[in-house]
Amino acid sequence: MIVGSGPNGLAAAIRLAQVGLRVLVMEGNSEIGGGARSGELTLPGFVHDICSAIHPLGVGSPFFQKLPLSKHGLDWIHPRLPLAHPLDDGTAAVLARSVTETANGLGVDGRSYDRFMRPLVNHWQKLAPELLGPMLHWPRHPFLLARFARRGLPSVSFVVQRRFQHEPARALFAGLGAHSFLSLDQMPSSAIAVVLGLLGHTVGWPMPRGGSGILSRALAEHLHTLGGEIALNAPVNRLADLQTARIKILDVTPRQFLRMASEQMPAGYRKRLAAYRYGPGIFKIDYALSEPIPWRAKECQDAGTVHLGGTFEEIMRAERTVAAGSHPEQPFVLLTQPTLFDPTRAPRDKHIAWAYTHVPNGSSTDMTPNIERQIERFAPGFRQRVIARHTMTCAELEVRNPNLVGGDINGGLADLLQLIARPVLSFCPYRTPIPGVYLCSSSTPPGGGVHGMCGFHAANAALKDR
Repeated sequence: MIVGSGPNGLAAAIRLAQVGLRVLVMEGNSEIGGGARSGELTLPGFVHDICSAIHPLGVGSPFFQKLPLSKHGLDWIHPRLPLAHPLDDGTAAVLARSVTETANGLGVDGRSYDRFMRPLVNHWQKLAPELLGPMLHWPRHPFLLARFARRGLPSVSFVVQRRFQHEPARALFAGLGAHSFLSLDQMPSSAIAVVLGLLGHTVGWPMPRGGSGILSRALAEHLHTLGGEIALNAPVNRLADLQTARIKILDVTPRQFLRMASEQMPAGYRKRLAAYRYGPGIFKIDYALSEPIPWRAKECQDAGTVHLGGTFEEIMRAERTVAAGSHPEQPFVLLTQPTLFDPTRAPRDKHIAWAYTHVPNGSSTDMTPNIERQIERFAPGFRQRVIARHTMTCAELEVRNPNLVGGDINGGLADLLQLIARPVLSFCPYRTPIPGVYLCSSSTPPGGGVHGMCGFHAANAALKDR
C-alpha cells in the first residue's frame, strides 16, 4: 500500500506493480499529483501549475525514462533556451542546451565555464545514478563522483569568486545555486547549481504540454495498466489503519510520519526524526496576462525559465536574508512563462506566468509588491498586462499539499548534513525500524524535484526485504 500520489508515491506504486504485486495508492486529496498538479487558479481557461512547473529532473529521471509515459499523453516541450538571467544593461546571461553556446555568451568567463561543466556533461549518464540515490553508497564511478564533488561540495560563493570574473557568469551561477534554498556562502549550494546546469545541457528544462498535472496523469494511467489502483479522498492519519498491507510505503515527510506512528517507533529513531529540519518556504504568484511579458532582454523571450535577481552580490544578499529569517526587499525570483511555448494553457492570444520567491519557513508575508518590482525592473510595463493574479503563502501551500511543511517545497533543508543524512544517516534511509514500513517522500534521497527516484529506491528496498 502506498500513502500519497505525488510523483514519488506513484513511482513506488509502479515499481511494485511491475513485479506483479497488488498495489493500492491512498490519496487524501480529491485529485492525484501532490506537487505536480495543474488547475484554473485565476480565470476560466487559464491553466496554472499548482506547485512545480519546469521538470529537468522529470525528463532526466532514470526511472521515468524507462516508462512509456508518452503513450499516456506526456509530451515534453523544450524551449530553445532552458534559462535566461536578465541584467540591468538590457542583456541576459543564458543557459543554452549547448555548453559552447552558453560559454560563448559569457565573454571572458566562457572558457572557465566550459572547463567547469564539459567534463561532467560528457559523462552525465554515468553520473546521474550516483547522484539520484542514497548519498551513502559504494560508487560505481568513484573518480567521476570525486570530480563532481570538487565542483559541487563548495558554496556558490567559493566557486564564483575563484572561477568567474564578470557579472554574466557570476549571476548565472548564483541563480542556479539559489535553487538550493541555502545561503550561497553555505556548503553545498554549488551542488544544485552544477546539477541544474548539467541537466540543462544534457536533457533540457522542459515542461509537460498541458501542465504538470499531465505528468501525474500519465504515471497514474501507466499504474492502472499494471493493475494498480488509486483511492481518492482517502487520508491516512494513523499507520494502524494500514495493518492489512504487507508493504507500506509512505510519501510523507518526517513530521507527518511522527504524527502517524510515533508510538510505534524506537525512541532513538523518533528522536532523530524529530530533529529533522525544514528549509525556507516560498511565496508564489500565478498570473493571467493579456500579452507576453515585455522583457528588455530579447533572450528572455526564448527561455522557459527566467531568473530575476540582478547581480551575484544581490542574489547572495537576498538568500542570506531569507536564511536569517527575514524577507528581502529585492528578492530572487524564479519565473516561468509556459504559454510562450504551449498555447493550450490559456485562451487565444492570452498568457500565463508562474513566479515565486523564497521566504522564511511558515511566512505569511505578502511578497507581491517585492516580486512585481523585480519583474518590472527587467520588463517595464509588466503590471499593465496583468488581468488577474492568484497568490499562495506558505500556509496555503501546505493546506494544498501537507508535504510542503511551512511552504518548504524541497521536503527539508538540503544542507551538507541533511544531504547525507536524509532523513537519518543510513545506507538505506527509506527503511524505517517498523517492519514493512518505508518512506519515499523528498525527505529521502535524492531530495526535492519531480523525478520519482525517492519512490523508486524505496520500492526497491521493500522488494529486497521481502
